[in-house]
Amino acid sequence: MSLPFRSVATVDDEYATGRPLPHDVQDRWMRPYRPGPWRVAIAALALMLAAYLLFAALIMVAAKSVQGGGVLVLLAALVIAATLRLLRMGVWLSGKGLRQVGYFGTVTVPWQQVTSVRTAQQPVRVLGLPRSVQGQALLISRRGSTLRPLMTDHNADFLGRSEAFDVAADAIEGWSLELR
Repeated sequence: MSLPFRSVATVDDEYATGRPLPHDVQDRWMRPYRPGPWRVAIAALALMLAAYLLFAALIMVAAKSVQGGGVLVLLAALVIAATLRLLRMGVWLSGKGLRQVGYFGTVTVPWQQVTSVRTAQQPVRVLGLPRSVQGQALLISRRGSTLRPLMTDHNADFLGRSEAFDVAADAIEGWSLELR
């Protein structure tokens, strides 16, 4: 059986060119950008670790060490839960407001409280580590007070992808102008 000349790998992804993702339905929470390669790579490594832990648990249960197997299954479940939380981090939008999901907490700001959304050149942290460099940050002002930066061009979603940061920032600013 021969494969067709055109394969799935040759089909162009219309959203890979820098267009923002569509946002037709405004009552669902959606992310205006795709998770970046750094975030996906870290999650893939963590899930691979969870797979090894589950396989080790299977071996321990087969060796009649049920308690050790249970500990490894619990540890694998914790790694999977932490990985899912890591993948959920980022900026989410809906008709209700703007939501910034962090690893340990979530901040939701209704559109009525948003006074401005803008990009600014300022020192930003690289991949959330203590080291900071000069970069761009998307800032939100809520009735006179500025919240922590929504996203930066050096976080796990946009490191090395400045065009994707610009598209996502424009999409968030567009939602803000449209729904305020």
